[in-house]
Amino acid sequence: MTLPDLPEEYGSLLIEVRERIRAAQYRALRAVNKELVGLYWDIGRLIVGRQAGDTWGKSIIQQLAGDLQKEFPGIKGFSVQNLWYMRQFYMEYHGSEKLQPLVGEISWSHNLVIMSRCKNLLEREFYLRMTRKFGWSKNVLIHQIENQSYEKTLLGQTNFDRALTPELRAQAKLAVRDEYTFDFLELSEAHSERELERALIGRVEEFLRAMGGIFAFVGSQFRLEVEEKEYFIDLLLFHRRLRCLVAVELKIGEFQPEFVGKMQFYLTALDRQERQEGEHAPIGIILCKEKNRTVVEYALQSSTSPIGVATYRTVSELPRELRDQLPDPEEIARLLEDGE
Repeated sequence: MTLPDLPEEYGSLLIEVRERIRAAQYRALRAVNKELVGLYWDIGRLIVGRQAGDTWGKSIIQQLAGDLQKEFPGIKGFSVQNLWYMRQFYMEYHGSEKLQPLVGEISWSHNLVIMSRCKNLLEREFYLRMTRKFGWSKNVLIHQIENQSYEKTLLGQTNFDRALTPELRAQAKLAVRDEYTFDFLELSEAHSERELERALIGRVEEFLRAMGGIFAFVGSQFRLEVEEKEYFIDLLLFHRRLRCLVAVELKIGEFQPEFVGKMQFYLTALDRQERQEGEHAPIGIILCKEKNRTVVEYALQSSTSPIGVATYRTVSELPRELRDQLPDPEEIARLLEDGE
């Protein structure tokens, strides 16, 4: 059958209808998920309530699982193991009014990952909020936990408090980490900046996942022209939630204060030449092999452009000397709440 000639506006109509359908599917999925997590919460509550004061052994859970599977043969999720998870789920969170609303916003499988791998309530809150906010898949969530995103985000060295507006600074702090783990790279210990750049581009999907999963890749050796002279940014990304360009400079050695001046120049040029309507001012990330935290602090002190200085590793271990430098619980909670 020959299709009639379609009007020019048909393409935009198809896109709008398709996006509307996907949005409806997403809302329906979220509603179903919230009901499922609520159901598991109630089952866990009922089990805990019945066990209080009684000498119920494991056989009761086994009996309950068998009876539920017979009663609802087409519904998965009523295994012995999952009933024990429901019991644990309720016991872990019933005393936390702050976290209870959050657990219903992500899937049951995500909740199990966070519950089993994170014991600190603030760490759980971080991953609950980040999973909900950025739509992390289960595998991405596991990757973020294994690479200690919680610690590396909260230790970040930036000047965002001075250089960004209040509505953006918390989001930006959560977007830029103190350290990035590129354990997917196959580089010799003595590699050049160009080799590092090529390796990251060659594994761009893993690279963006390591950066946090909310970035889009724009280009490498991104060309800027100022007064008939050419300048090249190592990597240019776009942060979808902050709606801004992110310039990344790669340094295989130790951080030097002059790196900040060069990044400020790039950000000014990006702001004037590349920033699109509706976008916020660009942000810079200087990614070094090593840094002295005091030198970084001094270098960023007078910078007016939003810049973060981070290090990169090819293994997943957080330096021991940084593990006790996390902000106090009140500051962590405030950051997470402001980043909504």
